[in-house]
This record gives sequence, C-alpha cells and structure tokens, in this order.
Amino acid sequence: MLGAPIKISSSPSCCSSSENRKAIMLSPVCLDKSRSFQFLFSGSKLQCSKTLDIKQLSSAKFRVSRGSKFRVFCDSKTQELQIRRCSPLLEKASLPSNGAPLSDEWKAVPDIWRSSAEKYGDQVALVDPYHDPPSTLTYKQLEQEILDFAEGLRVIGVKPEEKYALFADNSCRWLVADQGIMATGAINVVRGSRSAVKELLHIYNHSESVGLLIDNPEFFNRLAGKFCSNASMRFIVLLWGEKSRLANNETLGVPVFSYKEMVKLGRENRAALIDSLDARKGYRYEVIGSDDIATLVYTSGTTGNPKGVMLSHKNLLHQIENLGVLGPAKAGDRFLSMLPTWHTYERACEYFIFTRGIEQVYTTVRTLKDDLRNYKPDYMISVPLVYETLYSGIQKQISSSPNAIKLIVFSFIRISLAYTELKRIYEGLCLTRNPEEPSHIVFMFDYLWSKTIATILWPLHVLATKFVYKKIRSAIGIQKTAKSGGGSLATHIEKFYEAIGLEVQNGYGLTETSPCIAGRRPYYNVLGSVGHPIPLTEFKVVDSETGEILPPGSKGIIKNPLATRQALDEDGWLNTGDIGWIAPHHSVGRSRRCGGVIVFEGRAKDTIVLSSGENVEPLEIEEAALRSTLIQQIVVIGQDQRRLGAVIVPNKDEALLAAKEASVVDADAVDLSKEQISSMLHEELRKWTYECSFQIGPILVVDEPFTIESGLLTPTMKIRRDQVVAQYKEEIANLYK
Repeated sequence: MLGAPIKISSSPSCCSSSENRKAIMLSPVCLDKSRSFQFLFSGSKLQCSKTLDIKQLSSAKFRVSRGSKFRVFCDSKTQELQIRRCSPLLEKASLPSNGAPLSDEWKAVPDIWRSSAEKYGDQVALVDPYHDPPSTLTYKQLEQEILDFAEGLRVIGVKPEEKYALFADNSCRWLVADQGIMATGAINVVRGSRSAVKELLHIYNHSESVGLLIDNPEFFNRLAGKFCSNASMRFIVLLWGEKSRLANNETLGVPVFSYKEMVKLGRENRAALIDSLDARKGYRYEVIGSDDIATLVYTSGTTGNPKGVMLSHKNLLHQIENLGVLGPAKAGDRFLSMLPTWHTYERACEYFIFTRGIEQVYTTVRTLKDDLRNYKPDYMISVPLVYETLYSGIQKQISSSPNAIKLIVFSFIRISLAYTELKRIYEGLCLTRNPEEPSHIVFMFDYLWSKTIATILWPLHVLATKFVYKKIRSAIGIQKTAKSGGGSLATHIEKFYEAIGLEVQNGYGLTETSPCIAGRRPYYNVLGSVGHPIPLTEFKVVDSETGEILPPGSKGIIKNPLATRQALDEDGWLNTGDIGWIAPHHSVGRSRRCGGVIVFEGRAKDTIVLSSGENVEPLEIEEAALRSTLIQQIVVIGQDQRRLGAVIVPNKDEALLAAKEASVVDADAVDLSKEQISSMLHEELRKWTYECSFQIGPILVVDEPFTIESGLLTPTMKIRRDQVVAQYKEEIANLYK
C-alpha cells in the first residue's frame, strides 16, 4: 500500500522452518537519512521496534540472513527532492495549483512567451536569415523552443540562482538561450563575440559563472587558450556550428553540448515528466519571483574594466510594460534588430515588441543597408553612429549627382528645413532654457508669422516630398520610426531627417536602470531632447557640488531613483553622472509643449578642465565638428592644458575630393599629405564650431579609425576616450609642446 505506514510489533520471536526464508523489496523509497533496520521473522509475523512511513522510502531492500533466526536487514539510500524553479505563467501547466487558480500576471520575463503564444500563435515571431540553417519561427514554435531548451539545461545540471555566461551575438538561438536560462531560475551573464578575450575572461570569473554558452566553434577557439586554463567550466553549450570544429584538446574534461542536443534532451525530458506522475514527484516546485535576479549585464566600460549590473525580472518587466508610451506598435509590424542583443536597450525593446506580435528580423552591420531596402522595417533601434552613417551616405550620393540635380535637391532641402523650423515654432515644440514666458501679444505675433511663412513654403515642401524625399526614404527603408539611443544625435542630422519626413525619436537610459528612463513621444518629438520620463520614473537635476535641486532650465547632474540599492544615495536617488537640464513649463509661446522634457548635454566624467579652471563639455564641440564631411571621428582633448585640442580621424576620400574641387591638388592626385589634410581640417573646425563657447587649437591627425577590435570603441560603438588618450599619449604630449 503506497503511502501507508508499516506498523510492526516489538515482541521478538523465532521461525522454525527454513522454507519460509525470503527476500522482500519495497519501492519506491526515500529516507531523509541513510539508515539500517534489523527485522525478525516469527512465523508469519514481521516484528520490529520501528514504525516506517513508505512515503519516506525510496530504495529499501529487505533480505533474510542465514541461520536459525531469520534476520531481515533494510538498507536505504537518501534521495533528495530536486528544486525545480519555474517561470510561473510560462510553465503554468507543470506547476501544482494546490487547489488555488494560478495568476495570468507576469512575474518573470519568460512569462511573456505564454501570453504571446496564445495571442499571436501562428504569426511569424522572428526571421534569422544569416545563420546556418536560416530560421523562421512562429510565436508558438518560439515558446516551445524556449521550453525545450530550458528543460535541456535542467537535464545537464543547471541550477537556480547560479550564473552562466552567454557569450554570443544576435540570433534566434541567442534569444532562446537567454530565455531558457531565465526560465530555470538561473542568471545569465551576457556579452558579444567582439569583446576582447581578456575582457570576457574578466566578466566570466568576476561574475562567478560556472558554465559557458558560446556562439560558435571559431569564437570558442579564440577564447580556449585563456579560458581553459583560467576559468572553471562545468559544461559548454555551442549555439551554432559543429562540435567537431572545436580546437583539439581544449575541452578535455568539460562536456560539450550542441544546441540541437540541448533541445532534444529537453523535449524528451518534458515528455517523460508529462507521462509520469512518479517522475514529477522527484521535484520540489518553486516559482521565480519578480525580485529574483534575471541577468548580469556588464557596462560597455568607456573607462576601466566593465562593471556588472544586476537586473531583476521586475526591472525588465517594468520596461516591457511601459515602453508602449513611446510609440504605437501593432501585430504584424516588422522590427529590424542590429544592435548587440545583449545591449540592454536593444534587449528590453525586443522583449517589448514580442509582447505586441511584431516580426523581428536579425541583421548585421555589414548587411544593414541591403536589409533596410529588402525588408522595409517599420521600426529600427540603433545608436547615433548608424544614423550619422546613413546621413553621410545620402549627402555623398546627392553631391555626386549632376550639378543641376544637386542644386535642385539641396534647394528643396533648405526649403524643407525652413518649413519644419517654422512648423516647430507654431506647434510649440522649440526648446528653451528660459523660465520666463513670452507675453500673449508676442506669442500671437510669433504664431501668426511662423504659420503664414510655413503656409507659403508648404507647397514646395510637398513637391519635394513627392519627387525627392520619397526616394530617399525608400533607399533608407525605415517605414515608420527610427529610435536612437546610447548617445546624443547631432542636431543637424535630426533636422535633416525631420525635413525629409523620417521620424527619429531619441531616448535616454542607463544599464543600471534596465535601461530606458526617458524617450520622445510621437506627438512630443522635441528635437534636441531625450523626451519625457517613462511611467513610474522620476528625475531631478542637482548642482554638481552642493547637491541642491536646481529649477527647470538650470544645468546640473541628472538623477533618477530607479537603480539597485548599492547605487542609491540615502534618499533613494541614483547619480547618473550625466549633465543636463529639464525644460521649463510654459503655457504660451513656441516652447509651450516642451515642458518637462529632459535635455542631455554630456557625461560629467567627460568634462575637460583647462589649466585656467574653465570647464568644457566636449560633446557640443564634437557634434558640431562632425557636421563636416571631412571628419570621420573626433575626440576633443585638453585636460589641464591652456587650450583645447583634438584627435581626428579624417574621411580621406571626402578630403581628397574637396581638395580637388578647391584646386589644392591636381585633378589626378590620389592622396593628400598630412600637412594638407591638417590645414583643411583646421578650416573645417573653424567653419562648423565657430558658435561653440570654446574653439579647438592643435589637432592630431591619425590614419587608423577607432574600432572595437582596436579597443578604442565599446561594443556599442561609443568612443573610449581614456583609451584614445592613452594610445596617443606621446603624440598628444608633443602636440602641446
């Protein structure tokens, strides 16, 4: 009788016949501690001084000893219940309800897949065209793949709250692995393949990871030498490629699983659990809590080693539930993913779009332009550098057109720039730091004047839209909205996109805030700002020295209270390290719809202090300088010097073309000297930065662009200022002699 206690009397007795010798086995068993019991047979009575509950036994064997007395021994082994932590809604069917209905509320990030599978089942969730094999998954298929992969992880020993490194780039399998790890209650530690081996090893060991999920054999072979001798790995999971391509002798003693093996293991084990009640009884079920850590994300590290940020399920769910305020997103729309998937901005936005039934297409930097044209995405999220590159390509294409066409196109653009500037005035979308409101008379005059001139220019703008901008937007490919984050987008580029009718919305956030904390709304797309705070987020701007709260329009350090306890001050506010201001509220005037938007002006740690004691924010100067087509990259320098300088990577092709047009060199010249390039760059800096508060003096021209591989760009394409200064330390010193 399974589950019934065996009660045995304690009176001893003997058995007189040897024919009754027998061995008895009872199963199933489970004891809290390993024990041995001695039993005596007397006739047909089994007597013992103990009372046992079979529910506690898992593997007890009863045997009869030889001799006149039959002594039966019970030897048992301990079998502990395994903890099985589950995403409560995703694995709702597997969890015991105990008579109470389970909630449909999201408690953990993987819960979103159950909701999406129910709503959008057979719609395409993602397209991954550049891996072997190319993949297309519906929402139902994606949910099943995540469930199978998560179960496969449990089979190979993944445990809740342990850390597992996920070092891989954008792909459908990255998403499955990311969500599979989370669904087990474990914590993933994410990074891409373009990071330096030293940096990846630091992240792996610093996070105390115990297993590695890796993109492909070639990537692992690059890491193997350092990792196998300096890191402890319980297992390796290969997301793409064949295990046979792994370097020989590098994985000795460490089991390696392919992605397909993981999914197969998980599928088989899930089927076994569904079919067997006894198999399920070997587990103690727990649900993942909203406050449990979901992932560790290491910051890009523009200075020093990357620093780990712990993000909970609640942190990420806040983004998923609130990013909808930044723009409409409906089922069937298409999203192009090109930022590193582990980047928190891209990651949170992807989780969000998957709750709206949107189709996601993976692309790469190399294939971006073609994919924009081929897939015609409704949305794309990227960093300013990508939009700057697209802008430069358009300008170059226009400049290379016949003179008549070039004149017409640039004339149309100037007219549209004027029209959109006037439109912002009468719509009340012009930024100002001035807390004083204009008088009603001034407001009415301003409104009528701007509205009248804009009305005059409107037909020409419509004409340009039909015959010029429509073709430009078709070449770009983005149908609805482009989102920009990770830095400020230069104002002249924003104005250009606005003029041709492409909506670019800037946002702001930090990895520590998971990440988005402000963004432009569709109807409040205030150029020059990062928009209003998203729901449940507060901002204040304080004096960098006293900490005193500053009034709207005053520049100081931006703070917000959404971060981990370790980063908060005693009042619960996080010092972001960013310099900016909050636009004042006006009831009338050209800024009446701008109140409360956040304006970002740079990083406090980037501030340059000249020997005169003056503080300089380099971002403004760099943005102005980048308006020149001759400047590809620039870092303003000058800490503790009398004047500012700059390290510049020139656009050599544009510089050569400009030199020929200005007759600086012959028409058949193929190169410029450094002196010629320096002279032209000085002229460009004077032209484009004359309105800035500080001017650039000496410049250092370098031939090699700043790249991720050289360590001068972060994986999210931000310039590592300290690394640039360190690499060119001697040249910079000579510059100031």
